[in-house]
Amino acid sequence: MFDAALRRVIDPPLNAAGRSVARLGVSANAVTVTGFAVGLGAVPALAFQEYGIALALIAANRLADGLDGAVARATGPSDLGGYLDIVLDFIFYSAVVFGVALGRPQEAVFAAFLIFSFIGTGASFLAYAIIAAKRGVSTEARGKKSFFHLGGLTEGTETIACFVAICLFPAYFQWIAGIFGAMCWLTTASRIAQATTAFRD
Repeated sequence: MFDAALRRVIDPPLNAAGRSVARLGVSANAVTVTGFAVGLGAVPALAFQEYGIALALIAANRLADGLDGAVARATGPSDLGGYLDIVLDFIFYSAVVFGVALGRPQEAVFAAFLIFSFIGTGASFLAYAIIAAKRGVSTEARGKKSFFHLGGLTEGTETIACFVAICLFPAYFQWIAGIFGAMCWLTTASRIAQATTAFRD
């Protein structure tokens, strides 16, 4: 929901940092993979209920996620880069929730519901992008991307906020997972409605 507005604020400093990283000879894909590896460290941290460490690793992953796009804009985007970016993002999102389930097995059903909800948002997002590409439809509302990024109530910004809330208030995980999961399903429903309108023959 807030991604498009936030991009106008964070893109200028990210682009400057991306140009600096590119001058060092570091590729966007290297940033993506390194950020993903660092982010996976949040899983054992959450499993051992080390929420401060988990939060730092999640923040590092999200910083890398923004930086890899900036490096790609400086050096030229690639199809592989776009592929790795979105695939590793979705794996990371689910991995964080899996880590919570490991640390709080008594609340695993709520973690399962949240991952279930991520499947809805992820599938509706990627399926829309596939058909949009087939029809030659594009947008740069959320920055220049490798493929069409359809907005919704829960996007990257809201997901980060959800993870921060989980790390800061783990005792309220049931409520956080339930509310955010419901918001994800509203997003999925709205995307299906948009696709029904946009792709009707």
